[in-house]
Amino acid sequence: MAPRNPRSSAATKNGTIRAGGGAPKSERTRERILDAAAQVLSRKGYAGLRLTDVAEVAELQAPAIYYYFDSRDALVEEVMWFGLADMRQHLVAALDALPDGTDPLEKILVAVEAHLRHELEISAYTTASIRNAGQLPDKISKRASAEEAKYGKVWKSLIVTAHEEGAIRQDLDLYMMQMLVLGSLNWAAEWWTPRRGNIDKIVANAQAFVRDAIAPQK
Repeated sequence: MAPRNPRSSAATKNGTIRAGGGAPKSERTRERILDAAAQVLSRKGYAGLRLTDVAEVAELQAPAIYYYFDSRDALVEEVMWFGLADMRQHLVAALDALPDGTDPLEKILVAVEAHLRHELEISAYTTASIRNAGQLPDKISKRASAEEAKYGKVWKSLIVTAHEEGAIRQDLDLYMMQMLVLGSLNWAAEWWTPRRGNIDKIVANAQAFVRDAIAPQK
């Protein structure tokens, strides 16, 4: 699996900006634990995550983790939520940066790129969230599921608008289309490595695939 940057953009956790170099040592240590957990979770999955592995990556003793998180599941819950929340913020920022009047189909293709780059290149948190979706016990999946629903609403809005404006095929079931597109993008976390081509290549291929599948037939 390709290396990811464990820390993404200046997203928030629990309503606060993520710790920077000037943050208290305790907050920087908490962030280091989360970064390590994201890396381990993305590689080994929920069932294979051990706090000793997280501690090794974070370069601290395993018992120290309990000072910041009540349990292994509490740590996993935070990683999963943050990955999805940060990806949503990344997508919204990419869409907000587009000029007024951008074609609705083009917006969907921008969303394809934002999703793939964040999943494969920017954030180990997002990789962990995608690869472990559906594996968590119900008691710790609710927060991530709620954030996933918010992310889905952004995509739904793009697709519905494109359909209403005639920018995509009118014969498609919009829900099925959304699930198929997102499912294909998410699966890239399972098979992609740099040996299969760089990020630009996979983005270009995905955009071409989506465009040809949903653009109005001439």
